[in-house]
Amino acid sequence: MKKLFLSKVYNLRNALAIKVLLMFFVSFQSQAQVESDERALIDVQDGISIKKDDKFLLNLRFRMQNRLGFTTVSNEPLKVESFEARVRRMRLRFDGFVVNKKLQYYFQLSFSRADQDLESGTIAQIIRDAILYYNFSNNFYIGFGQSKLPGNRQRVNSSGNLQFTDRSIVNASFNIDRDFGLFSYYSFHTGRAQWRTKLALTSGDGRNASPINNGLAYTGRLEFLPFGPFKDNGDFSEGDLEREETPKISLASTISFNNKASRVSGQLGSALRENRDLTTFIAEFFFKYRGWALAAEWIDRTSSNPFILDQETNTPAQIILEGTGFNSQLSYLFKNNFELALRFASIKPANRVIDWHPEREEYLLGGTYYVNKHRIKVQLNIGKYYDRNTLISMRSDRDRWVVMTQVEFGI
Repeated sequence: MKKLFLSKVYNLRNALAIKVLLMFFVSFQSQAQVESDERALIDVQDGISIKKDDKFLLNLRFRMQNRLGFTTVSNEPLKVESFEARVRRMRLRFDGFVVNKKLQYYFQLSFSRADQDLESGTIAQIIRDAILYYNFSNNFYIGFGQSKLPGNRQRVNSSGNLQFTDRSIVNASFNIDRDFGLFSYYSFHTGRAQWRTKLALTSGDGRNASPINNGLAYTGRLEFLPFGPFKDNGDFSEGDLEREETPKISLASTISFNNKASRVSGQLGSALRENRDLTTFIAEFFFKYRGWALAAEWIDRTSSNPFILDQETNTPAQIILEGTGFNSQLSYLFKNNFELALRFASIKPANRVIDWHPEREEYLLGGTYYVNKHRIKVQLNIGKYYDRNTLISMRSDRDRWVVMTQVEFGI
């Protein structure tokens, strides 16, 4: 009798566990949300929440990206130069409020090698975001801490909301990334149209920086949505997963001035031997309608003087990349949640630095199957990268192929 009783209890326990898991999965499937890196997520249905009355809330979410791919040898498309097999991203995100819903917080921690900047530096950068927000209203809030600057759309997009496994070469070369300081966000309507203004006054030295000099970065962005907001904040999520029933468009522009920048790309890159002023200008267009999505962004960067000379030889020791970049992406989402996407991106260095920086082009074909929108998806990219150098005596042209597959999983 005892064995029979224990067997029934065991079977009942398993049945209840399976039922709970199924209920969680069904709820999870129906509640996937667009992740935003510009404010705290409070009304989260697909994470783990801890709440105490109306005085405290903590939402916990995680996501990981596992990838496998290879790059071919320059100008030899059938010969593999390197394999990439790793956890590209592993992150924990915490959002919530303290005291009341107006005082909100958001911080994000990273644990993979690439996410901690250990591929280009020696100090692990675990903290990606750590910011407090005060919400005066749904249309006006300010932030203090470390977060993404209101720069180009593809950079502000969470890496979990991309339709390719990586952002473009334009973003890699010219984005203004994260910084520490004061942030302000305000939106308003004129009839059907919506306007959004975003301002930031920051250190200019990037995330987790030490005190370096008395220079600051000044960033301003204006977004215009003539047909009103996108469904579920879809203007910061690549691909038309919302299947907009009416055409939606966003036009945006950003200007950022980094006074006395201490790194070769402003908030990113290796340390400069001498400070430089950097100015970045961004113009964008974004469109979604019935499964179609089109994105285009143009970025221009200039510096007060791109050359840092070696004091002994009086020759360039560091050369800042000045120039323009253009990225465009076109995609269509089929009704079975499979998406095809195309990308073309190019970088044109300014005339005075073109002998040290190659012209670059990127051609990419992507296929994505969305299991649970951007939270769970499988991606495959095939692309060609071409670097053309003007100063042939220093470098040779590179023409290589990249094949990459990636699985995104998170809540």
